[in-house]
Amino acid sequence: MPAITLPDGSIRSFEGAVTGTVIAASIGPGLARAALAMEVDGKQMDLSREITSDASVKFITRKDDAALEMIRHDAAHVLAEAVQELFPGTQVTIGPSIENGFYYDFHRNEPFTPADLPAIEGKMREIIARNENFVREEWDRAEAIKFFEARGERFKAELIRDLPESETITIYRQGEWLDLCRGPHMRSTGDIGTAFKLMKTAGAYWRGDAKNPMLSRIYGTAWRDNKELEAYLHQLEEAERRDHRKIGKEMDLFHIQEEAVGSIFWHPKGWKLYRIVEAYIRRRQEQGGYEEVRTPQLVDRKLWELSGHWDKYRKNMFIAEVAEEDTTLALKPMNCPCHVQIFNQGLRSYRELPIRMAEFGACHRYEPSGALHGIMRVRAFTQDDAHIFCTEDQIANETVRFVALLESVYKDFGFESFTVKFSDRPEVRAGADDVWDRAEGALKAACEKAGVIYTLNPGEGAFYGPKLEFVLRDAIGRDWQCGTIQVDFVLPERLDAEYVTSESSRARPVMLHRAIIGSFERFLGILIEQYAGRFPLWLAPVQAVVATIVSDADAYAAEVTNALREAGLAVELDISNQKIQAKIRDHSLHHVPNILVVGRKEAEERKIALRRLGGAAQEILTLEDAISLLKTEATPPDLRS
Repeated sequence: MPAITLPDGSIRSFEGAVTGTVIAASIGPGLARAALAMEVDGKQMDLSREITSDASVKFITRKDDAALEMIRHDAAHVLAEAVQELFPGTQVTIGPSIENGFYYDFHRNEPFTPADLPAIEGKMREIIARNENFVREEWDRAEAIKFFEARGERFKAELIRDLPESETITIYRQGEWLDLCRGPHMRSTGDIGTAFKLMKTAGAYWRGDAKNPMLSRIYGTAWRDNKELEAYLHQLEEAERRDHRKIGKEMDLFHIQEEAVGSIFWHPKGWKLYRIVEAYIRRRQEQGGYEEVRTPQLVDRKLWELSGHWDKYRKNMFIAEVAEEDTTLALKPMNCPCHVQIFNQGLRSYRELPIRMAEFGACHRYEPSGALHGIMRVRAFTQDDAHIFCTEDQIANETVRFVALLESVYKDFGFESFTVKFSDRPEVRAGADDVWDRAEGALKAACEKAGVIYTLNPGEGAFYGPKLEFVLRDAIGRDWQCGTIQVDFVLPERLDAEYVTSESSRARPVMLHRAIIGSFERFLGILIEQYAGRFPLWLAPVQAVVATIVSDADAYAAEVTNALREAGLAVELDISNQKIQAKIRDHSLHHVPNILVVGRKEAEERKIALRRLGGAAQEILTLEDAISLLKTEATPPDLRS
């Protein structure tokens, strides 16, 4: 007689094995209609599965976040059925749910194209309308392999062969169609609903290996209702409009080319933007008690072996072999081992701690060419990297200081909120469990003192210690992980860092790895998309253009330009022969925030007509008032009184 404990603490008993469907119906007809699946002792299961012993049961309905993944998973199955109905002979491989949607990989002679998607989507809607039940079956391994091979489904047969012997082989049917799947699923194809859309096609190697056959992938998105779908599609439209690669070209900020894959060619305006951000971060770090250092780009593999990075990151390192000296050097993928070398120069005292060491460290990491994305994901990047060498007792105070600095910096850049993830010990790690216990305990205590509310991100810590990850949300609701602080007891031990205690003994410092914006390249890409190129004046690489209406005003326009430049503003002069409306249109397309228009009247009265980016009206100001106004607006937030 299983006793079923419900989320409200109530208990219901049943005679013999009982399904989730029966339990939901016993609670009420509303839940019986709404329940899509269930969690039994925390594990998701189909409603049709039998429960034979006491258990805690929670039902998953459409309003629950867990329903989204199930909707997407089931949609992938329906996509595969639709493809095989429309394109007989196509082999199915795998089709998981992913963030915001799902995909399925197919093997066929001709790859799918976007032109195929409307017909496939239409067939999917037919299958969903059939409302076929998802039925779970357990099969004998040999019979399952024989079945799929007989149908020409060699990829499915291979998947089954590679499953552990202990794995139960489960098949899910939806009407006459079936697929290998662990589950769980919702009740029927009708539970998917109509809030889905096929998005694009792509190529993918079987099991991600270029030696294997090329497959044809179809991506889709699926949501709980049409309102969510429309919101997501709008976000995609906004993301396309704000794409940093498109805006970077419009503003002439940077370019990327094949001869330097994963590296950025910064143009004058882009480099100006870069230097503005760098100067701001440098000031904030100096105000925060950090001392800036610079360490080598090429470092002998011996140091990376000592630190443990050679074993962990070797595949992502760029290597330089010096044959004449039989030496192997690596372009540094991170700065931390080099900072320990500076700490180790001379005998340190506890009185010096904490030592806050910062570097705009240029790093190189190999990323597959297919994973690169504009300036967001590159091979050559610079971090606002810093390491704090401190005692264990100082971890909490240093974390409080860091979080306050990070929060202030994010606000200055226009990000009003962020979330925090606590990433604890990964499966593969350095250091004993008791060391990790201390590190995780210290970081949790620091969070409490700093008032940091976090969600747990299990197993995602660095290989040497736990970390906090700070996630920004941009103007269109996308999340970006930028900042981090990591507690490391391991690297100081490996690299023999020590200081003299108040008792004249030797002790290892704790090393706090921290960054606020992370990669400059990635953060600049985020900023470009956050503002859609319309930067606040202090960030704009070109803050104003002085444009003439007639050539008679050229001399006065040059005077205005010089006066603005003397006030510290980044200004360009446009005395071309174009008409003024064409000039305004051109500079607006380049996202110039202010256009100062001058003609004969303005020259005579020593005034300017100020037009703001995106505005139709203009404001008439004296030259002195215009300079004062723009100079105030262009002052970086940290320098405002």
